[in-house]
Amino acid sequence: MAKSPKISASQEPGGLIVHISGLLPSLSPAEQRVARLVVSDPAAAARRTITDLATAAETSEATVIRFCRSVGMDGYPQLRIRLAAEAARRIEPPDARVVGGDIPPGADLAQIIATIAFNDARAVEETAEQLDPAVCEQVVEAISGAGRIDIYGAGASGFVASDFQQKLHRIGRIAFYFPDVHTALTSAALLGRGDVAIGISHTGTTSDVIEVLEQARTRGAVTVALTNFPRSPIADVADFVLTTAARETTYRSGATASRLAQLTVVDCLFVGVAARNRARARKALEATAEAVQSHRVGANRRRA
Repeated sequence: MAKSPKISASQEPGGLIVHISGLLPSLSPAEQRVARLVVSDPAAAARRTITDLATAAETSEATVIRFCRSVGMDGYPQLRIRLAAEAARRIEPPDARVVGGDIPPGADLAQIIATIAFNDARAVEETAEQLDPAVCEQVVEAISGAGRIDIYGAGASGFVASDFQQKLHRIGRIAFYFPDVHTALTSAALLGRGDVAIGISHTGTTSDVIEVLEQARTRGAVTVALTNFPRSPIADVADFVLTTAARETTYRSGATASRLAQLTVVDCLFVGVAARNRARARKALEATAEAVQSHRVGANRRRA
């Protein structure tokens, strides 16, 4: 099965800044400095000459041109035009103190709340904008027809993997999540054609998840990667690549916006699978809801 097609800068659905952010780890260090300037302030970058941008990024004009080509542009003039258009459509934070989505030292709780809310909302919106419906449809089809589904993730991505497994299980799909890499590997080794393996990693560089997904692929299972960076190593072992558009800032290790972006994609896939057989999904959801109904305090009190 062919891997998801690569998207050029001229056709990315979620906007140029999302596209550049996703490619940033795959760029050279000098190109990354240019990328960070462009992503942080598209309007200011659009006003700069190539010499000005190169100077601000402490690099050469040749590097700026290489950067343009790395992100799918013919040259710097095209980049400036696209950046100006991007700046015009960019969503501004409702609170003037929320600048660049970061949380400055000494921020009060009101500013923290405003910043987190803005970051989370933007991550969900931009993820939805750039998510490829055609690739999602193929993944939904594979999951719907799978004999078994294995889902892998570590750390915060593991919580998302567990959530997806639980959702699929609620509608009668045979799905497993293994937080331990050894157990995950032994499970992946027993997959075969007609099965699906899904690896979730924000960075796309989590070695445990990559290793397990690769094992599943060698056994003939359809492999799916969910990552924020389409050129990351996990994409090399995936038949289909789904991407999020989360930009973590000060507290990246907390995996805040990235986790919500992943859950957005998971929810889209879950509803897509459930919609394939609405009657079966509804019956399974009703049966599972009824099974736990007696454990709700309100229900017990009403019966008493």
